[in-house]
Formats: sequence, structure tokens, C-alpha cells
Amino acid sequence: MSTPQTPPAAAPPGHDVPTLLVKIFGKDRPGITAGLFETLAAFGVDVVDIEQVVTRGRIVLCALVTAPGPTAARGSGDLRVTVHGWAESHGLQAEIISGTGDNRPRGTGRSLVTVLGHPLTADSVAGITSVVTGTGGNIDRIFRLAKYPVTAVEFAVSGAATEALRTALAVEGANRGVDVAVSAAGLQHRARRLVVMDVDSTLIQDEVIELFAAHAGCEAEVADVTSRAMRGELDFEQSLHARVALLAGLDASVVEAVRKEVRLTPGARTLVRTLKRLGYQVGVVSGGFTQVTDALRDELGLDFASANTLEIVDGKLTGRVVGDIVDRAGKARLLRSFAQRAGVPLEQTVAIGDGANDLDMLNTAGLGVAFNAKPMVREAAHTAVNVPFLDTVLYLLGISREEVEAADAHLD
Repeated sequence: MSTPQTPPAAAPPGHDVPTLLVKIFGKDRPGITAGLFETLAAFGVDVVDIEQVVTRGRIVLCALVTAPGPTAARGSGDLRVTVHGWAESHGLQAEIISGTGDNRPRGTGRSLVTVLGHPLTADSVAGITSVVTGTGGNIDRIFRLAKYPVTAVEFAVSGAATEALRTALAVEGANRGVDVAVSAAGLQHRARRLVVMDVDSTLIQDEVIELFAAHAGCEAEVADVTSRAMRGELDFEQSLHARVALLAGLDASVVEAVRKEVRLTPGARTLVRTLKRLGYQVGVVSGGFTQVTDALRDELGLDFASANTLEIVDGKLTGRVVGDIVDRAGKARLLRSFAQRAGVPLEQTVAIGDGANDLDMLNTAGLGVAFNAKPMVREAAHTAVNVPFLDTVLYLLGISREEVEAADAHLD
């Protein structure tokens, strides 16, 4: 018995093959796309390309199709008349442009440029797009990811090297007051499946050790050491031991009081909930303390959590930590460990942090995001977010606001 043969795929039209660009625009309503292609189907044309966008209730639908052949019963003239008649009957406008072939070949190199603005001004867009052009890039498509709490827009760019584009746009974004992320286009942009965050001043608004210090009456002293450590002026491990020593003698009941004082960063719960709904695994690593991070893990349903542990003896804090120290190198090591346990390649991981002790982790991940970070961290990370909403990181992953809302609706 013979085996059925799969017919070969149709070759794309050559540069000299006549094509028609059919453009429909007007008030959007259900059925426009179906109606246009049902109209075109009567002429036996092939579809070469389709683009559609709806902005403030107005649709622009473009279809690039092969022109009817010379032996066709109904030619291009009939097609024009028919499409214009169909459009008019639906209160739409039509434009049909003759030409040959497909779109011009795109340059080598594919990048996705995500721009976050609060607000996103025309001046900012002008600056960003001018830099894209200046690096030899061409903007192929533009898509809005979100309109609140920030405006987030994604540009698909070809013809420019990703690293060169990232470097140039980092400077321009800082000058224009917008956040810009640049990543190589492809499946990995959509397939990142592990997100690991710092805790203090990232997942939460507070520095946990300062909350403990407030109960010990040494908040100002601890805050000064913390600030110097986050700026990279002090060795983290030494500063940790020095700060924890000031907590010696505190009653262990202070742990529960501190847990109640912790404030999640705006958007933190939405970020975690959306990621989990979309199949991501989420973890935290912290230079803070397991007495707090374990509670956050349970509250938010995190997959991984690791931090330092305050020693408690006879119901009192001893002023020491026990076990391995989670420092700058430790955070990167834990990211690798979480990725291995999750079965996720490092290039598909995302790390988020704000301090100097997060830098190794940010640079180890496939995408490192500096969140409202110190200047040295913003400069070293792959990208930065400088608005106070943690869920804006979702847009850097190509996750739209509609997907966020869908995840919320599913849980409701």
C-alpha cells in the first residue's frame, strides 16, 4: 500500500509576482476580518501577509495577497470594485495598492525593545525610535502591552545587533526618563520560566533588619550600615554580622511583630499571582532572614526561598546568624540551584534586585532587572525599572496587561 505524500509547501511569491496590498480602516466591530477574507476568497488569491491593529475602537487591517492571474475569471479590476463595495456597505474605507512581491527582506539580527513610561511622552518615543534608526535598525512591528500603571510598548526591531542596541538605548532611556529593555527575539523571550527576586526593597518595601533594629533601639545605626552595604561600600558579610550583633538580647516574640510590619511592594502580589498562573516558578533569595522569608513563601505560594537565619537561644536573639551566609555570591549560587531544581536553563531565568549584593545574581540570569536600584546596579544590569510597581516587570517578559487581568479573573 502506498504511503500518502505530503504536498510541498507553497513557495513565497518572487519579487516580480504581482501582489495587492488591501488596506481596510474604520470603526471596529466583530466580523470585519472574516468579511474581508470571504470577499477576497471569491477571487482565488493567496494570502502573503496580514497585519491588524485596533486603536481607540478604530481598526486598520492590511492584507497582502497575490493578484488574480491573467487567466482568472475575475481580475484585479473586479477585485477592487468588489472590495470597495463591501467596505462601503459596512461603513469602512478601503485602499488597494498594486505592487510586486512580499515585504523587503529584513536585516540580520532580531531584537525586542520594551519601553515603559509613566507617562510615555511623544518626545521619549521620538528619542528611542531615532536611536533604533541610528544603530541601523528597522522597526517592523509595534505592540502596546499595557496602558496602566505604566504605558508599556514593545517594538520588534531587525537589522541591529542586540548588544549595541541595548547599550545605545540604555543611555537614551535614562536621558528621556523611561525604562528600556532590549532582548534577542525568539522563543526564549516568551519561554522564561523561573523568576527569582531579592526581598528587601524589592519584593517588600522594607529592609527587614531595620525593622528588627527599631525594636532594639538602634535603627539609625543599622540603616546607615545597610545603605553603605547596598551601595557596595562595605563587604556584605561583615556588615551583616555587625548589624545582627546589635540585635542581641531581643525577645524572640519580636519576630512575629516584624512579620506583621512587612509591607509588600505595590504590584508584588499581582506579579507572583500572574507568573504562577502562566506556569512560571518563582523564588526569593535574601540577605535578610528566614524568619520572614519563610512566611512570605507560604503567603505568596512561592516555589523557592532562601535567606540567612537568626540564631535564637532560650527565647532570645543571640546577635548571630547560623548556617551559610546568603551574600552576593550566594545569591547567584542559589539562582543556579533553583534553576537546576526547576529544570530551567539559566538563559530562561529572570532575576530582580536593587542592591550591590544582587549584581552577581542579575548577571547570572538570562535577564537581570534592576528594580528602583542604586546607580551602580542600574548600570550593570541588563535593564532597569524605575517605577514603584513591581508587576511592571511582567511587561519586560512580553506579558500584556490583558494576560494579567485574565489571570486575575481566573482566580476570582
